[in-house]
Amino acid sequence: MIRAYKFRLRPTARQAQALTEMLRDHRSLYNGALQERRDAYRHPSRTHIKYGDHSAQLKEIRTFDPEHQGHWSFSSQQATLRRLDKAFQAFFRRVRKGKKAGYPRFRGAGHFDTVVFPKDGDGCRWDSTPHDRQTRVRLQGVGHVRVHQHRKVKGRVKTVSVKREGKRWYAVLACDEVPTEPLDATGNIVGIDMGTVHFFTDSNGKHAENPRFLQATANALADAQRHLDSFPKRTRQRSKKHRAAARKVAKLHAKVRRQRLDHHHKATNALIRDNDVIVHERLNIADMTRAPKPKPDPADEGAFLPNKAAAKAGLNRSILDAGWGQFLRILANKAESAGRLLIPVDARNTSRTCPTCGHVSKENRVTQAKFACVSCGFFANADHVGARNIVNRAGLALREAA
Repeated sequence: MIRAYKFRLRPTARQAQALTEMLRDHRSLYNGALQERRDAYRHPSRTHIKYGDHSAQLKEIRTFDPEHQGHWSFSSQQATLRRLDKAFQAFFRRVRKGKKAGYPRFRGAGHFDTVVFPKDGDGCRWDSTPHDRQTRVRLQGVGHVRVHQHRKVKGRVKTVSVKREGKRWYAVLACDEVPTEPLDATGNIVGIDMGTVHFFTDSNGKHAENPRFLQATANALADAQRHLDSFPKRTRQRSKKHRAAARKVAKLHAKVRRQRLDHHHKATNALIRDNDVIVHERLNIADMTRAPKPKPDPADEGAFLPNKAAAKAGLNRSILDAGWGQFLRILANKAESAGRLLIPVDARNTSRTCPTCGHVSKENRVTQAKFACVSCGFFANADHVGARNIVNRAGLALREAA
């Protein structure tokens, strides 16, 4: 099994400066390689440069600029070039499929925050000891950086990534051969219906409250964003006050992310601990949160009909604030580790189907919270009905998978 571990780094002031310089130089390498690809394609010969060409030039680049490029790990620089190559591969794949292309962009100082070391022992070394949680990671050009290791690392460390989030630094370890830790059987099976009023409702009728972390921070975030936008464009990126205002906005967003992640871990731990089988809806969140298309007015050229974009924007914000995608990913990882069975099922009409007589109709859903079957008169909470229908579809999903 593959698992990732994320630990807080505690660098000294000198090491933090060295980490910042490492990010800067890797970003310079990324942008330089991107510029070379652009120039080569614009040349009359239409030359295509790939990762192998850039990797072959890397030794010469390090010799030409030993103070910056020659100071860091060769393999980490190769990983940065692979990152650019993957961006171009994704770009061409979207072009072939007729989607919005999204040409790879140059990375600014605030949009390049990760350096990857592809192999433990090549430019980095994870110096973990079994009896001491305050361990260290050795990084070429930086030194031995203290790590707050809050949990034991299991399996074999394959790659080490150094990531900056605001003023914080983290080490992300990707490990394989991680052993599973099966939990004792409980004999319980549960279905969960994701929502925005309640975070989810299970098939037993229990509601998990939605903390709405982004909504709780909305006023402070709006004030900080207005203060940031108040700076004239000519002073941006050069003013100390502007940089401080930008850091405040980023700090608020980071706090919301940490709160949401902590909530998801606690909610998934409870589900995994209490149930052997967990059934959930198979959700396409990207489509669910897509903005509605404009509706041209046939009677008035250049005008548009109402398309409920404002109401849809509020719903999209609530869905993204709940973080369903992250929650389901964490749930899948924990289920695999604990030996639990996780079953995704078709989400269509789960809140419109009567769990007693099977009648399907949109009139069954009276309001957001009320379900009343027009055929048999069954009455219940709509989210509870959805969760019951979800768990009832588990058998069909298992038969289709077999």
